[in-house]
Amino acid sequence: MSAEIPAGAMRFNSDSQKLEYWNGSAWFQVHTFSPNLGISGDREPGVRGIVAAGGASPYQDDISFYNIGSLGNSVDFGLYNGDRFCGADGASNTRGIFAGAGSPTRVNIIEFITISSQSNSTSFGDLSETKSQMAGMSNQTRLVVAGGSTPSLVNTMEYVTIASTGDAQDFGDLPSVREQNAGTSSPTRGLSMGGLTPGSTDVIEFITLSTLGNAQDFGDLINSGNMLGGGTGNATRGIVMGGASQTNSIQYITITSTGNATDFGDLTDGRNDVATGSSPTRAVCVGGLTPSSTQIMDYITISTTGNAVDFGTANKVFRTSFGLSNGHGGL
Repeated sequence: MSAEIPAGAMRFNSDSQKLEYWNGSAWFQVHTFSPNLGISGDREPGVRGIVAAGGASPYQDDISFYNIGSLGNSVDFGLYNGDRFCGADGASNTRGIFAGAGSPTRVNIIEFITISSQSNSTSFGDLSETKSQMAGMSNQTRLVVAGGSTPSLVNTMEYVTIASTGDAQDFGDLPSVREQNAGTSSPTRGLSMGGLTPGSTDVIEFITLSTLGNAQDFGDLINSGNMLGGGTGNATRGIVMGGASQTNSIQYITITSTGNATDFGDLTDGRNDVATGSSPTRAVCVGGLTPSSTQIMDYITISTTGNAVDFGTANKVFRTSFGLSNGHGGL
């Protein structure tokens, strides 16, 4: 019997003359796609970052976007269906998904946008629970929502298929209940990082996105209590920016292995409640709480280590907001 094929393995199909990848149960053709989008005034096209809703009470329903490949301010995209905060998010190359949130009462609604088109969000389906403050982990196919508060803390994970619409389905469980955890992904793995259990935790856990099942131990963050930090990264590195007590810490892990987080550098200002977006080369941290609400946008070059530098200014006060892109590490 041949050895089991690992999820994410690649091969060249000599019959079809196409590159294929193994999703855990079947071979799929690799499709080429450019996530680069630009508008008038951009120095160059690039991956599009999206930041939506959140703010401070009264909460807002704005959606804005920015070009990760070209420094500058965010601009209006459209409106989100409600004044909400602290939900989970994820994206494919074409669609952005916003799941759950507080409004200030918790909701189970799922909304989506087409990232290339400036417009309002559209109904997608429902989560199985009304909840907020959970992690989102996504690749081109799935968004997995992990943990959260209903208001009781939960360890459930559920998923949607991004290309379709419909209600979320059961995926598995985290080892313990938690909220305010950060999420990031490679094309094969999703990671839940830190949070409250209800005490603060430094635990990092991972799932294989193409299969169903419970999360497994990955390692630890540098410090516990990294709540409401922003999770992002590329296919190789997962990044956590900011977090509890308005820290300026940036830390990273190598997603393909297991192990503890390593110091990356510092944000320009300490903050939590941030939104993030990334391309294969850059990660951007938007807004947050310093402890006052801020419109700061910082960025790092993911393949190096070092301190963040100024990116631009958010056009709205984004805090406890959704943050995603069409070129993040899961794509």
